[in-house]
Amino acid sequence: MLYYYAYSSHKYGLDRVRRGVALLKSLQRRGVETGLLVNDFRAGLAAGDLGLSGAVTIETLLDVDAVAQRGDHVILDTPEPLESRLKQYADHFASLSLVTDECALQSRFGEILLKPFCKEKEPCIETPMIDSDYVSDFGERSREREERVLFIFGDSDYGKEILSHRDFFRAMDMDLLLGYYFFVKYEEELSQIFHRLYEPEMYGDLLKERAAILTGSAQCAFEAAAAGVNTAFVCRGGESDCLKRRLEEQNIKIIDRFEQERVKQWLEMEKSGRKNVKIIDNISKELKELLNL
Repeated sequence: MLYYYAYSSHKYGLDRVRRGVALLKSLQRRGVETGLLVNDFRAGLAAGDLGLSGAVTIETLLDVDAVAQRGDHVILDTPEPLESRLKQYADHFASLSLVTDECALQSRFGEILLKPFCKEKEPCIETPMIDSDYVSDFGERSREREERVLFIFGDSDYGKEILSHRDFFRAMDMDLLLGYYFFVKYEEELSQIFHRLYEPEMYGDLLKERAAILTGSAQCAFEAAAAGVNTAFVCRGGESDCLKRRLEEQNIKIIDRFEQERVKQWLEMEKSGRKNVKIIDNISKELKELLNL
C-alpha cells in the first residue's frame, strides 16, 4: 500500500491535495493500491470532486503511522516540521518520499525527493505533478475559449487578501473562481468587485474553456498552462527561486504582487504557446520503478 499525506487547511489551501490526487490516480492506473491522507473533511470532499474518493482524515504529520503500517510506502507533502518524524518514518516504512518546492532540500535518510529540479545522482523525481485530465482536451477545446480573464486566487484566502486589492480587480473587470475554503459572507463581498463568481467545482471545466487565467496558486498555474491557457502567476512572497524558474519554463508569466501595468502587458503579449509537459504517468512510472512496486 502507498499512502500520500497532503497537508490541507484554511490557511494553506489544497495545492498539495491536487498534486497528490494527480499522482495517486496515475499510480492506480498502474495497479498500485493507494490511499490519500488529509487534514480535514472538506479536503476529502475536494479530492472526490477531483476524481479520487476515500480520503482518510488525520490530525497532523504525527498521525501518519496510525494509518500506514510497517511495509507500506509513504509520501509526505506538508509544510509541517519534519524533524520529529523523518528518521522514524524512514526506518519504519518500506520507503519514504518527500514532495517539496525547495530544490535545496537534500535526502537525509534515503528518502526520495519530488521537486522542481533534481541534482545528479540524488534519489529524486522532477515535478510538477499535473493531472492528465487537464492536458487531454487541449486540442479539442482550444478554439472555443472565452476571452474574459479568470482570476483563481487559490482554495483559501483566510486573511482576505483579495479585498486589499479591490481597486486592481475593479479596474481589470475579471471573473473569479471561488475557493473551497472561502466563507459564505466573503463571497458576498467578492461579488461586489468581480464581474462573475464561479463555484469551486467548476475548476476543471474553466481550465479547458478560458483563454487567460491569472492565479495565486502555483499548482493552478501549472495545470492551466498544461491545458493551453495563457497563464500568469502572482508572486506574494516566499516562493522558492527554483519553483519560479519551473513556472517560467512552462511559459507562465511571473508577476510580483498585483501590478496592474504588468498584468496589462501580459495580456497584450503574444501567447508563447504551451511547453512540453512532464506527463504524470511518466512520474508515476519513475516512482513505481524506484520503489519496486
